[in-house]
Amino acid sequence: MAGALVSGPELPPVEIVEVAPRDGLQNQDTLVPTATKIELIRRAVAAGARRIEATSFVHPERVPQMADADAVMASVPRVDGVRYLGLVLNRRGAERAVTAGVDEINAVVVASDTFGKRNQGVGSAESIEAWHDIAAVAHCANIPASITVAVAFGCPFEGEVPAARVAEIIRRAADAGPAEIALADTIGVGVPTQVAELARAAATTAPDIPLRFHFHNTRNTGYANAVAAVQAGVTTLDASIGGIGGCPFAPTATGNIATEDLVYTLDRMRVHTGIDLSAVTSAGTWIAERLGIDPSALLDRVGPFPLRRPPASGGEHVTAEAVSPPQAPIGQLVRRGLRCCSSYGTAVPVGKSPCSR
Repeated sequence: MAGALVSGPELPPVEIVEVAPRDGLQNQDTLVPTATKIELIRRAVAAGARRIEATSFVHPERVPQMADADAVMASVPRVDGVRYLGLVLNRRGAERAVTAGVDEINAVVVASDTFGKRNQGVGSAESIEAWHDIAAVAHCANIPASITVAVAFGCPFEGEVPAARVAEIIRRAADAGPAEIALADTIGVGVPTQVAELARAAATTAPDIPLRFHFHNTRNTGYANAVAAVQAGVTTLDASIGGIGGCPFAPTATGNIATEDLVYTLDRMRVHTGIDLSAVTSAGTWIAERLGIDPSALLDRVGPFPLRRPPASGGEHVTAEAVSPPQAPIGQLVRRGLRCCSSYGTAVPVGKSPCSR
């Protein structure tokens, strides 16, 4: 149950819901070709993702990036065990999602009236009413429907959101039988103590409904929050390949936590995710190149630890205690105001002490 602190080898496997194809791409400045979206999904599947938020069924004038939702769903790779989520905001969106063949529907309810009106044109109470309509459509189609509580950790317009407010929204939304409840730190203001508090509130309010968290790393707390969630017993987290994405209706809401950085963290904690670290890191580099952006995922820049040295002739690979990825020649590093730390082959600012063993 979420809310009870767990640590060490007792930590259960964590399922990662890959949100890059929808939440990762919706905020891009230029329209992403449908073929690129499909290839991103294919790479996510190849890396081991088994729940993927493929698209959203929203008004194309509000979110032009998702105007090809039907085309995306018509072309996703259908692989045993892989489930595709479609995000919706109202009954019409739910009906479109069912027709398009999604495996799960995810609705959005909001913890802030102002954000709700900016994001989906309704306040908090109206978003819960819309969720009940969405749930009815999903249940008739025998498709699981879940909810995401947006700005559960804080609102860009109204400020702090009390845990009691989130608990009340969960209580009212639970009447429609969500298959899962996700709590979203939409603008990346949350801290680990909030994660634990909200996990307890959700477990108390709706103990029989699985809990998921959605974090942004806007203020560099996303991964600490993810670890706090896992230690609180949460077994499902959202993440985005390459760390791409953000909400177009929330100022400064940048930086989903990167799937590859999250997988690295959990791997090192000996928490199983089923995601291949090398494959998902490659996918992050690939999508950053296609979008013409610098990857926000740190693994895309520096590589995992430990790295593997190339094999000696005819020999086995040798795992290094600590080996950095290939660096620029030392002359280039000096020109950039860096020097090489010979202990580990890493670069440090000129005038600073190199790393010590």
